[in-house]
Amino acid sequence: MLLVIDIGNTNMVLGVFEKDILKYEWRIKTDRYKTEDEFGMIFKSLFEYNQLSFEEIDGVIISSVVPPIMYSLEEMSRKYFNVEPHIIGKDNFSRYLKMNYPNPKEIGADRVVNAVAAIKENGGGPLIIIDFGTATTYCYINDEDEYCGGIIIPGMNVSMEALYSKASKLPKIEIEAPENVVGTSTVDAMQSGIYFGTIEMIDGLVNRIKSNFNVEAKVIATGGLSNLIAKHSTTIDKVDSNLTLKGLYMIYQQIKNG
Repeated sequence: MLLVIDIGNTNMVLGVFEKDILKYEWRIKTDRYKTEDEFGMIFKSLFEYNQLSFEEIDGVIISSVVPPIMYSLEEMSRKYFNVEPHIIGKDNFSRYLKMNYPNPKEIGADRVVNAVAAIKENGGGPLIIIDFGTATTYCYINDEDEYCGGIIIPGMNVSMEALYSKASKLPKIEIEAPENVVGTSTVDAMQSGIYFGTIEMIDGLVNRIKSNFNVEAKVIATGGLSNLIAKHSTTIDKVDSNLTLKGLYMIYQQIKNG
C-alpha cells in the first residue's frame, strides 16, 4: 500500500492507495511544530481506527507548501513506516510535467501534482485547474500538456478572516451559499459577498484566461470548497476533490517505473 500526504497551509490531506484505488482518506490540521513522534501517534490512531497497520505501507510520497514541517514528517516516515519518503520538489519538476514556465522552482508542489493528475484524468489539455485552499490558485495547461503559469488570489476563508479582523462590527461567520444575492441581515450580506463575489471572480478570471489563450479549456476544480462553489459557477466543468492525492499516486508510479 502507498501512503500519500499533501500538506497545505491550513490542512494536511492523507490517503492510502491499494494498487490504484484510494481506500482511505483523512484530513488533519497542519501543525508545523509537531515532532515526528507526535505525527506518528496521530497516524497510528487513524490507521488503527481503520484496522490498518504501519507494516502494510511500502511507500510514502509527500507534497508540501510548508517547508518547516518537512523534517518531522520525513523522520516520522523513516521511524514508523521504515520507508524513505519521496518528496515532490526535491528534484526537477520537469521529470513529471512538461514546462513552459520561466522558473519552475517557483511553482508549488501541489500545483504540479494537480496538473499531473488533471492531464491524465482528462486526456490532456487545454485545462484550467482551480484549487480552493488557503489561497485559491489557477493553473493553465496548454494543448501540448505544458504547464504555462497561473493566478494566485486569497482563499475564501482568508478573505472572511480579513473582513472579520479588520471591521470591528462584523461578526465571524460560516461560509455558506445564501438563498438570496441581496442580504437582509449583516450575516446574509457577508455570506453573499464572500460566496457570490468569489463565484463572479472565479468565472471572470476563467473567461479571461480562455480569452488570453484563445481556447476553450476544460475547467477542473479541487480543494475543500470546490463543491460549494461549483453549485453556482458557470465555468467549472468538473469537481475532483481527490485530484492531489491521485496526482501523488501517479507520480509515485512514474518514479517506481524509472
